[in-house]
Amino acid sequence: MTMPFLDPATLHRPVYQSLADQIARAIADGHLANGIKLPPHRILAHDLGISVQTVSRAYEELIRRGLVSGETGRGSFVRRHEPAGEVPYLQERPGEVVDLSILKPVCETMHLDRMKAVLAEMAADLPASAALSFRPNVIFPGHRIVAAEWLRHCGLSVSPGNVVLTNGATAGMTVAMMSAASTGTVIATEAVGHHTLVPLASYLGLKMAGVAIDGEGMVPQALAALCRQEDVRAVFLQPSPINPSATMMGLERREALIDVARSNGLTIIENDPLGPLIEDRPPPVAALAPERTLYVTSFTKTVLPGLRTGYLVAPDRLMPAVANRHLVSHWIATPLLAEIASRWVRDGTAMELVRWQRATLKKRQAIVSSMLEGIPHAAHPQGLHVWLPLASRAEEEVFVAQARLRGVALAPGRSFQIGRDEHPAVRIAVGASNESELRAGLRIVASLFHAAPEPLLLAI
Repeated sequence: MTMPFLDPATLHRPVYQSLADQIARAIADGHLANGIKLPPHRILAHDLGISVQTVSRAYEELIRRGLVSGETGRGSFVRRHEPAGEVPYLQERPGEVVDLSILKPVCETMHLDRMKAVLAEMAADLPASAALSFRPNVIFPGHRIVAAEWLRHCGLSVSPGNVVLTNGATAGMTVAMMSAASTGTVIATEAVGHHTLVPLASYLGLKMAGVAIDGEGMVPQALAALCRQEDVRAVFLQPSPINPSATMMGLERREALIDVARSNGLTIIENDPLGPLIEDRPPPVAALAPERTLYVTSFTKTVLPGLRTGYLVAPDRLMPAVANRHLVSHWIATPLLAEIASRWVRDGTAMELVRWQRATLKKRQAIVSSMLEGIPHAAHPQGLHVWLPLASRAEEEVFVAQARLRGVALAPGRSFQIGRDEHPAVRIAVGASNESELRAGLRIVASLFHAAPEPLLLAI
C-alpha cells in the first residue's frame, strides 16, 4: 500500500471528507513531509478500494485547506501549513446559506440608524484631536474617564489611568499576551478556548497549553499541575459564556483559580467581550484580583459589530509594559470609533443597545431550547451561541459536512481545541441570522441528530 498509515476500514460517509481528514492528520503527525508527492489518484483509489472520483474530491478538499498543492502535469504535493489557525466561521456567504457559524450580536435596522445619527452629529462637532492628532495623551484623557464609567457596568471600579483604549478585544488580547509572558514561556488556557490563541501565541513566540475543563470552566487542580510541569507565566480565562462551551464560571471557581495564580506568580488575562450583557453574573476576575489581572472588553459583541473599539485594564505594575507594547503594535486606537463609543456611553445609547440585545437573545435562546428539546446542549439564556457536544471527532466532521450540504453552516469544535484533550462538538451561533433563518437552521440540526444511526451526543 502506498500510504500504509491510511485505514480504509475507518472511512465513513462522506468518504472523500473522511479520506481528506486521514491525510490531514498524517501531515500533522509528520508521516507526510513537506514537499512529498502524493500517490496518483488511480493508485490510491485501487489501494483503498474506492473510486478515482472520491480520491480526486479528497485531494481537492486538501487543496482548499491549504495542505496540498496541485501542479498540472506533475501531481499533488504536500505544502507547509503555517499556524494561521482554522477559522470556525464562513469567510463568505455564497448562495442561500443559513449562517449559524459566526458569533455576532443580533442586528436590526435601528442599529444602522443609530450609527448614521451619531456620524451626522459628529460631522457638526467633531473634536479636532480626533482627526488631527497622533498623540494618545492628547486624544484620549476624556475617553478614559468615560471608559471607567462603562467598566462600572462591567463590574469593575478602576482609575482612568489604568485603561488603554484598543481597537477591540483582539487588539487587547494581543497586547495583554505580549505584556504577560516572554518568548518561549507558556500561557495556560481552557482546553476549549478562543480559536485565535494558538496562532497568535505562535507569532509572538509563546506556547499555549490547554487545561482540563468541566461544567464551570478551567479546573484549578489541572492548572496547578501544569504549573509544576511547565514554565507557565500567565493564564488566559474566558469565565463568561463567551467561551465556546457556553459555561458561566461561578464565584468559588474564580476564587480557586486566583489562588492558583497567586501561588504560582501568574498574570491573569480575562477576556470579557460580553461585558454587561449577562445579568446576575459573578464579579469579574479583575475585580477579585486587580493586582494581577489584565482585563479585556469591547463593544462589538454587545453593541454593534462595526464599533471595533474596546478597553484593556491593567494593574499599576503592568501599565508601562502594556502602554509600550500597545504603542509598538498598534500606536493608538482609532480615534473616530473611540469618539462614537464615548458618546454612546455618555448619552445612554450603549446601555440601551445592550439591554435590547439581552432581551432579544433571551428570545432567541428560548427558540433554541424549544427546537432542540431532548438534545443535550449547553447555552446561557443571554448568550450568543449554543454548544452541542458530539460523541467523537468523526461524528463532528460528518455532522458539520451534512449540515453544510443542507445549507446550514456550523462551527466545528476542532477549531476551539487547545491541547490534546478532544471535545468534539458544534457551536451554533444564534445572532448572525434572522429569526426565520435560525428556526430553519435549528430544524435541520435537530433532524440530523434524530436521523443518526447511533446517538451522536454525549451527556453534558
